[in-house]
Amino acid sequence: MAAILKRKVRGLKHIRTLSGRYDGATMPSKIYMKLSCLEQEKLRLEGELEKIAHRVEDIEARSQEIEAEKAALLQILGENAPPADPAGDAPRPAPRSRTGGIKLRY
Repeated sequence: MAAILKRKVRGLKHIRTLSGRYDGATMPSKIYMKLSCLEQEKLRLEGELEKIAHRVEDIEARSQEIEAEKAALLQILGENAPPADPAGDAPRPAPRSRTGGIKLRY
């Protein structure tokens, strides 16, 4: 009798493809898409910087207005202004009374 040759059974796993060999990130369309996304993000950030700069200018202007108004009020008081504390300490709050705290009724 002749010897029966055994064949190796090959399945779907053994089919050779190019799927794992090509990196899709090197496609020109994907590169252009990435560039356009980066440009859009850059424009958005530049817009945010402009808004922040305007906000800082507004805050500085308001601070100057406050100082001018404060100076005008102090000038109106003149000699009626209370004397400055020589120690430089901030005024202390009144001591809390111990009358039992907050009482809630339902």
